[in-house]
Amino acid sequence: MTNIRSFKNRPDLYENFESDVSIQSPGRINLIGEHTDYNNGFVLPSAIDKYINMEFRKNDTENFCRLYSETFKTGFEFQLDMEFSKTEGWENYVLGVIDQIQKMGKKIEGFECIIDSRLPVGAGISSSAALECGIASGLNELFDLGLSAIEIVKLSQKAENEFVGSNCGIMDQYSSVMSKKDHLILLDCQSLDAEYIPADFDDCKLLLLNTNVSHNLADSEYNTRRKECETGVKIIQQDHPGVSSLRDIDLKTLQQYEDKLTPTIYQRCIYVLEENDRVLNAARTLKAGKLKEFGKLMYASHEGLQHKYEVSCPELDFLVDFSRDKDFIYGSRMMGGGFGGCTLNLIEQDKIDSYVEEVSAAYFEKFDIKLDAISVSPHAGTQIAKTIK
Repeated sequence: MTNIRSFKNRPDLYENFESDVSIQSPGRINLIGEHTDYNNGFVLPSAIDKYINMEFRKNDTENFCRLYSETFKTGFEFQLDMEFSKTEGWENYVLGVIDQIQKMGKKIEGFECIIDSRLPVGAGISSSAALECGIASGLNELFDLGLSAIEIVKLSQKAENEFVGSNCGIMDQYSSVMSKKDHLILLDCQSLDAEYIPADFDDCKLLLLNTNVSHNLADSEYNTRRKECETGVKIIQQDHPGVSSLRDIDLKTLQQYEDKLTPTIYQRCIYVLEENDRVLNAARTLKAGKLKEFGKLMYASHEGLQHKYEVSCPELDFLVDFSRDKDFIYGSRMMGGGFGGCTLNLIEQDKIDSYVEEVSAAYFEKFDIKLDAISVSPHAGTQIAKTIK
């Protein structure tokens, strides 16, 4: 018998919901550094000014918990003292976080939660990490668990790895919690050292173009790419026992193993090493205010993802290629796990409206799919908007 009971109708007692804790948990963008985090590499992300809003309150029970999503118009309830069974939907991200909190020996009790997401699902802006980190942050505040920000990051990632079953790196959760307004994070995913770089884009803005497609390959191929990189590392480890990830390998060393790796695995590894260099170069060019050079690195990142890591798709490639001859667009690349989601574009602000109109028409003519455009700004991480009095 399952511990999880789903329901459709909003509970009547939520009509005048008075919360004890309110949380804003943001999505994230990643300027450059895709698929490098789980290879202990470098990334350049930030939280954005788009959120999942969550309202929490205690319900004076020891174990009964109930959550309702205004976005999906569904909810579920469960008992904390019974084993959690995995479901098929967004509930897993919640249950995974609670499972990790309990495994840490932290005591939580019965609670109610209303979730209202303003993040498009499948757009590659990590609505899953925002949900995980928001739940963890809300329960931490509601029950005085004493978890630090980095503990919330790590337990949220672990929830996705172990309960949900997605072998993601730490970038999404880190940026959702640890970001600073108007800054990007140059994050070393091996040491977790972080440098906050001012997001000074001059007259440009960041524009997301959502393909509104999510190909079936997305989840399975993400895990496959991770395994391919790990396979390459294991082969090199036979001669270099100190190597634990692609972060410990330079290009010269990798080239010595071209004949021992399959062509596919070799290309995967080459991409990761080149992308790490691009991230570091991108941080330098951004700090120097060289936005055109920064944009070229974005295009190079997409080409690596398209041809070497092979996680792009025709819709993403079309949007990136469409931008190439526009001098008011400095850079464009796919963002996220791949096989759908968004492109990220660095574009002169006064050209956004006309470009969105032009590219939307061309995209619809090519794929018969409506394109969604979202302007975003680097923003602060998870915010506690109201606390218990």
